[in-house]
Amino acid sequence: MLTRLLSDNLLLLLARLGIASVFWLSGRTKVEGLLTIKASTYSLFRDEYALPLIPPEWAAHLAAYAEHLFPLLLVMGLATRFSALALLGMTLVIEVFVYPDAWPTHLTWAALLLLLAGRGAGRWSLDNAIRRAAGQSSFPLGS
Repeated sequence: MLTRLLSDNLLLLLARLGIASVFWLSGRTKVEGLLTIKASTYSLFRDEYALPLIPPEWAAHLAAYAEHLFPLLLVMGLATRFSALALLGMTLVIEVFVYPDAWPTHLTWAALLLLLAGRGAGRWSLDNAIRRAAGQSSFPLGS
């Protein structure tokens, strides 16, 4: 009974919505209006985050845009595996360079993202609709 109620498709949808909300809400703190980077975001990337190998202005833009684009794709179930891997990469950067003591939180994020990267979006997704419309049994970056 419980197995039928908690189908893989429902669990994959909940994983997509749950992890998308984490990154979307983080992205919204970095911008004002639609996608205008806040001055405080530049300060944060320059003074607190201080990522190596990339100027803080670039990092601020990349992070803010990624935290908007990839969650939207996850919610729609479009390019799910790619989006999950992109956010997993962002999670690894955050863990290694920004907040290494927050590993329990990052481990939770990584678990959801690895599930989506490995299993795809499930049936309730645009990935699946595209795959079915194309008559394919597998879709490399989708469900």
